[in-house]
Amino acid sequence: MCYFVLTHMKLKITTLLFFAFGHSIAQNLVLNSSFEAFKNCPKNKGAFHENVINWSCSNYGSTDYFNNCSKDLGFENYVGFQEPKTGNAYSGIYTFAPASYREYIQTKLVSQLAKGTKYLITFQISLSDCSSHSNNNFGVLFTSEELDSKSKNFIHFKYLKKDNIKYKYSKIENKSFYSNTQEWTKVTLEYTANGFEKFMTIGNFETNRVIKIQEVWSTAERQFTYYYIDDVSVTTLKLSKKTLSKVDKAKPLETKTIYTFNNVLFDFNKAILVNTSIEELDKLNLHLKENKNLNIEIYGHTDNVGLTKRNQELSLQRAKSVSEYLISKGLKKERIQWFGFGSSKPLVKNSSEENRAKNRRVEFKLMDKN
Repeated sequence: MCYFVLTHMKLKITTLLFFAFGHSIAQNLVLNSSFEAFKNCPKNKGAFHENVINWSCSNYGSTDYFNNCSKDLGFENYVGFQEPKTGNAYSGIYTFAPASYREYIQTKLVSQLAKGTKYLITFQISLSDCSSHSNNNFGVLFTSEELDSKSKNFIHFKYLKKDNIKYKYSKIENKSFYSNTQEWTKVTLEYTANGFEKFMTIGNFETNRVIKIQEVWSTAERQFTYYYIDDVSVTTLKLSKKTLSKVDKAKPLETKTIYTFNNVLFDFNKAILVNTSIEELDKLNLHLKENKNLNIEIYGHTDNVGLTKRNQELSLQRAKSVSEYLISKGLKKERIQWFGFGSSKPLVKNSSEENRAKNRRVEFKLMDKN
């Protein structure tokens, strides 16, 4: 049995993001990115597959689902204690165990990745308290088909070739080991798509013979590495044309110029800001506090997928969410207005996923007070 000391509150890290404005907007291509939607509250181990909406297991490993609704598989569970990075749930997988046993999480993306487009893949991890070891790498596997390996061991790429499944594997190797059990650690990958990617699998794809591990608990009854996972994201990665971090006093943000947020994100078809949006909005709020002579307008836009009425509503709701956040941070209501344009003002033709990603955006414009 694993014994661990529970703290009343584990500290949560705040991810520092680059505050950038350019002509792009990033939509998370991962549905149910923080595992909040599910069919049944988990009662037993291995309750992830076919229970968490839009997620599955890539092999016969018994990936776990932890949710605050569960008595035994909540924040305090059989491998430790951790609060979610966001929401009320997270997943858990073995990345190292005897006989190269492995567990994975797999999701179908909102849309197939566009060839040649660069994407940013991120997810949050936390080593479980009971793990005897930590490791220093994770793998992200993109495939053209959904994987359903009949093995409980690591996924071997030769079998994908045998089944004529297109795939591309990326290894994320950290200089230090992912050994933090108190806080969540953000894992990131920049990825250029081949154009076939419809599914994504996260886990460890190395055998016990080659995997790099580091001991963290010498008196553990058995050797294994187990990580909690939360907040999975796949977004387009664009270089910004204008960045607040590079603006000096001689070149302030211009008035009557429309800027596009790079890191203000929402879950698919929702208007609730995800946590990764906060840093960018806080920087903008600081700029407004330092320049009380400025008012601001927020503009929401969508692509042309879906009903026109719904797109109009969603764009307005998202612009309102951004505005309400700035107001909650102290911006006076009379200094801000918000508008939703739906798909009526595309930057480019909605002829490809890459173009549609450009059209899904939230913008702002600064104006001098009259």
